[in-house]
Amino acid sequence: MNPALGLAALAAVLVATVAVGVYGLRLSRATSDFYVASREVSPLWNASAISGEYLSAASFLGVAGLVMAYGVDMLAYPVGYAAGYLVLLLLVAAPLRRSGAYTLPDFAEERLGSTAVRRVASVLVAVIAWLYLAPQLQGAGLTLQTVTGAPRWAGAVVVAVAVVVVSAAGGMRSVTLVQGLHFWLKLIAIAVPALFLVMAWRTAGSPALTGPDVPRFPHTTVVRIQDPVRFDVRAPVTIAVSGGLDGRTYKGEDADVAAGADVGEGTGVAGNPSGGGALGPAGRTRTVRLAVGEHSAAAGARLTFPAGVPVPHQVGLAPATGSQWARPLSGAGGRGHPLYAVYSILLATFLGTMGLPHVLVRFYTNPDGQAARRTTLLVLVLLSVFYLLPPVYGALGRVFAPQLLLTGRTDTAVLVLPQIVQGGEAGRLLAALATAGAFAAFVSTASGLTVSVAAVVSQDLLRGSARGFRWASLVAGVPPLAMATMTSGLPVADAIGLAFAVAASSFCPLLVLGIWWRGLTDHGALAGLVAGGGLAAVAVVVTSVRGPGHGWGAALLEEPAAWTVPVAFAVMVVGSLLTRGRLSPAAVDRVMLRMHLPEEVTGPEPPPAGSPSPARAGEP
Repeated sequence: MNPALGLAALAAVLVATVAVGVYGLRLSRATSDFYVASREVSPLWNASAISGEYLSAASFLGVAGLVMAYGVDMLAYPVGYAAGYLVLLLLVAAPLRRSGAYTLPDFAEERLGSTAVRRVASVLVAVIAWLYLAPQLQGAGLTLQTVTGAPRWAGAVVVAVAVVVVSAAGGMRSVTLVQGLHFWLKLIAIAVPALFLVMAWRTAGSPALTGPDVPRFPHTTVVRIQDPVRFDVRAPVTIAVSGGLDGRTYKGEDADVAAGADVGEGTGVAGNPSGGGALGPAGRTRTVRLAVGEHSAAAGARLTFPAGVPVPHQVGLAPATGSQWARPLSGAGGRGHPLYAVYSILLATFLGTMGLPHVLVRFYTNPDGQAARRTTLLVLVLLSVFYLLPPVYGALGRVFAPQLLLTGRTDTAVLVLPQIVQGGEAGRLLAALATAGAFAAFVSTASGLTVSVAAVVSQDLLRGSARGFRWASLVAGVPPLAMATMTSGLPVADAIGLAFAVAASSFCPLLVLGIWWRGLTDHGALAGLVAGGGLAAVAVVVTSVRGPGHGWGAALLEEPAAWTVPVAFAVMVVGSLLTRGRLSPAAVDRVMLRMHLPEEVTGPEPPPAGSPSPARAGEP
């Protein structure tokens, strides 16, 4: 991609974000503007904002990358993301809105009357939000590196600064305007290039997506290595090399040739852009015969593969034929125990959505319950339309950019495919459009998460004032920025899936049992939160530190929801039954009546818990 166009796309998104945020600041006068946008958002704009916030880096980049690498099993992610929102609406949204609880810790304290449960819930909100934020910032770094070659930390820093500025400037009022704008930008940015991809696929004779062969280079292809990579060669192949390969440096006649290596001299052959970056001048290279086995390429190396040879895959990613890729539960890509993994992903995304701290608060930004219900229907329509598109990139990525399987940068498929299939200025413009959509995804989701964490921190520690909210926004953005810059991370969608697993193992049992079971006690809830959330968090840490593994042990840690969610429910129920003496029937009746009676009976919802009466912005 042309770096200037990529930077222009980034600048356009940031300028629009800041401009809309500043406009929101002009409208933000009272504390309620910062927390619930004064409950004046229309259903269509609120649905756009909810969708814009919900469609994160995992939705825009990660789903396509996982589908490309691991096949149709990874459709569990978009299915779970959409269905999880439906589960949230059916089981939790309406009673929680009527309860008046603005944040998850508010609900925990209101329902159980326990400050200890509230504190644990506040910690979990911060942990989940930071786990969710870190992949957004990692995705921003990956995108900026792909389009400009800048270090990964630069993209993370740029997005983090923009998010903190917008959140601190105008709170929910500004964020709602920004996220509504971002949804439509994301939809256009992924839909228009997808249309050109399908047209290119038809023009190429509709190459089979489910054929009996493994991915092959369709023509002579130069793969530029941006990060060091280890890859497996399954059949001997002769390639042209410039740069570091297997510990040696190849550079024309000055190449460091190891004894015994089958090396010849040649000239680089220009091919399609690959590996997430554009090619420079071909230059002089050496030809090298790669034997079967594992090889390693250094950052900056350029490997030129002849047409028709099988694509070597990054170590840990097994080659799969088209038919394996398209067959459910085939384990394509080398993932073990696919049946368990799919069900665990579905469970995490179904149940984890309701525990995401930035989702629930959106139901308070509508003026009344009827508007909230209309918003709900619109959200489901918008999300359904969007999630049809990422799998298109995943499927066609195996046809047009199989070299991403070698570099392991399948998360960049949405960014590089438009320029690969559409040459010239049109391709560069499409790539810039996709880049703008990616940055919109990072900024909108990160803004919502930052606001959620800031709301919890400001209410629990800074008396819920507008000034405290602004300081809390800064505090909320620092830890995930450190996590994103210090760790290489998992594939984006996988990393976000782990955040869903923690949410499903902690807040899902609390919300479901707290709303629909009178017998939940504070001690039972506390034990369940610690057990479920703690076990899932440990699994996340081990997986992040160790990386992907093999066998049942790795499967249980990489997809923990299938066992941590039942553990959390069981501990909560058993703990509550053992402490039934702590129940106060009168208090439970009061809360249950408020949550389950129609709004026409209970009257307007109370103001957000912890939020003071309207005050001027900037006042303590």
